[in-house]
Amino acid sequence: MKLLQLLPVLLFLQPAFANAQQNVQTPEKNQVDRSLIKNETYSMVWYALKDTAKVEIGKVDTQILKSGNRITVNSTVKMKDLPDWKDETIAGLPDFAPVKHTSFNVQRDMLLDFEKPDTVTGYYLDKTKNSRTEISETTAGKFFDSNLYTQLIRWLPLKEGYTTEMAIFDYNPSLGKGIMKAYVTGTKKGTYKNKPVWMVSVTDDISQKKAASTYYIDSKTRELLKQEVNMGPRKMLMERL
Repeated sequence: MKLLQLLPVLLFLQPAFANAQQNVQTPEKNQVDRSLIKNETYSMVWYALKDTAKVEIGKVDTQILKSGNRITVNSTVKMKDLPDWKDETIAGLPDFAPVKHTSFNVQRDMLLDFEKPDTVTGYYLDKTKNSRTEISETTAGKFFDSNLYTQLIRWLPLKEGYTTEMAIFDYNPSLGKGIMKAYVTGTKKGTYKNKPVWMVSVTDDISQKKAASTYYIDSKTRELLKQEVNMGPRKMLMERL
């Protein structure tokens, strides 16, 4: 087929390609409603599901703080007979560009520093192997920290049938590292404890799309009320206290 014959087809497809590219949200261009963000502290009880039984695993405390041109999300996982698992994510405002992410638990410590252009630096300390890896990952393009995107979902313009993609950065030597995507695959209306909610279905490249979460988000306050996690044979649940 000659170029002149291809031209009408290319012109027809161009808007579709443009929409697909624009649909990937980044700090440069996103649909996050900043007016929905507020300083808050909340706790979720974490359960493993086995048949019809719920077995409590622990509790997750989350604090969100806006201060000047920064937003900080702190989370602490408390599990019986284990040291707390602490994560801190710092991002810039108003674009949510990542600044820093620290994570400390019984198996590993990690620091990711995003402030150098096109490079993520830091370290990964594997306590089970007693090995430390210095991180210096070259990146191309803009992205959110993978530890922040689950909060950003709450502040999107949710509506029936809403879907989108987000560019995220994650670092895990055994599962993968670098720029990936998170996917909002569906949104529908529902109720939870007599409250109207948005039921938002989400997956990501971190799990190779093998883990699917459903977020129950209060449609008025945008508080996260419940999260269901389906990992095939393993199912988990988090419920707000």
